Amino acid sequence: MPVNGARARRDRIVHLATTTGLTSVEELSRTFGVTASTIRRDLAQLTADGRLARTYGGAMALVAHPEASLRQRTGEAFEAKRAIARWAASTIRTGETVLLDAGSTVGALAHELRTAEGLTVATTGLTALQELADVETVRVECLGGTLRPLSQSFLGPLAEAALERMTFDRVFLGADGVTAEHGICEADLSQTRLKELMARRADAVYVLAHSAKIGRRPFHTWVRLPPGWTLVTDDGADPHEIRALRAQGVEVTVVGAGDPRPSTPDRGAGR
Repeated sequence: MPVNGARARRDRIVHLATTTGLTSVEELSRTFGVTASTIRRDLAQLTADGRLARTYGGAMALVAHPEASLRQRTGEAFEAKRAIARWAASTIRTGETVLLDAGSTVGALAHELRTAEGLTVATTGLTALQELADVETVRVECLGGTLRPLSQSFLGPLAEAALERMTFDRVFLGADGVTAEHGICEADLSQTRLKELMARRADAVYVLAHSAKIGRRPFHTWVRLPPGWTLVTDDGADPHEIRALRAQGVEVTVVGAGDPRPSTPDRGAGR
């Protein structure tokens, strides 16, 4: 695996340690085609930087599933996210007030709403704010709060207080993972609490998650996924997990990345 430059090699070492577990000097030396002493220097630097933990003969990741930033996730599964976003936009009607969570898939929905007319969109995410900031036909409300840089989202007491003053026709939530057993997985408790509060303020709740997130449980904090909520994913999702979710009463909509743009005349997106 040719990798140009020490920085790129070290980034790849962190990735391998995170995704495959314990990594040995000998394995890394063979993988990158460099000497064992070069790998030891890489590991020493990564340990000093706080990116890895040294072990006897190798290194291991500090956490099993480090959270990717929103910037890192934006380009992943682009076509699937766009198909999910188009379907979600087709459910919104002119005159509605909707609430958008943070996240790249919900951000794709915000992009779809750039041509909407007569909507009020409240959001906790910077991506949605940026997408809709110059759209004169959409009224935009920012819930505010404490900015969480990794997810580019606002949360905390100020965001929760703002929610108490509004209700919504629909809320669209993102997710780090979704399982039939546990529900919606998030990186920390502040995110799960805010999602629960958002859902309580809306008449209809949608969870937008592309197929790679279905059946995935990267963290240990959860939001229950009750009957009546709608999960929207793409056709790459694990069929077993989809059947299990439906068996629990969760509405599941599966869209194909190649699905045509919905053409219902009376859509809130007004296209």
